[in-house]
Amino acid sequence: MAETTTDWQAWQDSWDRQQEWYMPDREERFRVMLDMVEALVGPTPRVLDLACGTGSITDRVLKRFPEATSTGVDLDPALLTIARGHFAGDDRVTLVTADLKDPAWVSALPHRSYDAVLTATALHWLHSPELTVLYSQIAPLVREGGVFMNADHMPDPATPRINAAERARRHAAMNRARAAGALDWADWWALAAADPVLAEPTRRRYEIYGEHADGDTPDEAWHARTLREAGFAEARTVWRSPSDALVLGLK
Repeated sequence: MAETTTDWQAWQDSWDRQQEWYMPDREERFRVMLDMVEALVGPTPRVLDLACGTGSITDRVLKRFPEATSTGVDLDPALLTIARGHFAGDDRVTLVTADLKDPAWVSALPHRSYDAVLTATALHWLHSPELTVLYSQIAPLVREGGVFMNADHMPDPATPRINAAERARRHAAMNRARAAGALDWADWWALAAADPVLAEPTRRRYEIYGEHADGDTPDEAWHARTLREAGFAEARTVWRSPSDALVLGLK
């Protein structure tokens, strides 16, 4: 009975607010991502939402492109529980449990080809060698003329003083928002752990991941170069903030 009364939209909104505490320009990167999807593959894309979490990208794809379909892939039991609740009954959405570090993850997908493979604020959980392998697995999934986009933290190593100043300003703003009641990562997961429906999947996600990422954050030039080496014909940044970037690879 508890699952039928869970307010999945409230959990989605809560996740979005928590993520926006870290990234106030989160919606802007999503907007540019979908603009590029429309420009390059049109308004009815078959999308692979990679490391989908609660389905933030899928949710925005379907609101912008009602005739789109999306496959969401993740390993996190708690976030997938929210996604499954949120998209229950929507036959445009397929959700798959798979580990992107497992070479067999591609075999779990319902399709062998996608118009757009999209991901945001997720692949920093992987170290660069693992991400290189993942890019080589993604390239064959993208049809000719299709796109891959990754929005993530991609600082420029050539500008350490600029990076430090931007980080200090950003964290000061985060501290002010925190004082005003904004939830951070730890707060949000504490709420999930206390929820009757999410408590068990949250316990399992901590068994899988621990507290947080142990990956690294190569710069945008590394991502573009690695995508070209993986088989994309073109790759470059299509959006950036002082600390983050959206890199697009075109087959």
